Amino acid sequence: MSCVFGFDYGSRLLGVAVGNRFTGLARALAVVPVRDGEPDWPRLDALRQEWQPDTLVIGLPLTLEGQEQAASRGARRLAERLHTRYALPVALVDERHSSQEAARRFAQARATGLKKRSDAAAIDAEAAAVILERWLAQPVDATLSLADPPPPT
Repeated sequence: MSCVFGFDYGSRLLGVAVGNRFTGLARALAVVPVRDGEPDWPRLDALRQEWQPDTLVIGLPLTLEGQEQAASRGARRLAERLHTRYALPVALVDERHSSQEAARRFAQARATGLKKRSDAAAIDAEAAAVILERWLAQPVDATLSLADPPPPT
């Protein structure tokens, strides 16, 4: 299988993207609400059932200096929960500047008429696509797996 899911972790919203290993391309798929630290599991279950990904990629929010922060721990918790729930490999990838890239893409799409202001709610899914594209472009051994410990702080 070649389908991969990417996630942009947030405390209120979880961006979801789908990508293909063969083409190296990813696209925004959905924004899933998060309540009390838990994503909308029925929505994620439905997306997984529909797309059947074989790998999950989570953006790891790091400081500009590359250090872990509170959001990093939240992303790692999400990665563990996804791994436990779906029994799929989970990779963590540095997500620094992914939101800025997603905002740039959104602004460019608005300028060309492909997106409207009301589409801005999906920017988290676009950030997930940026994260996933980064992972797809890397050599396999360049990302952290769920089993890798966090770097020292």
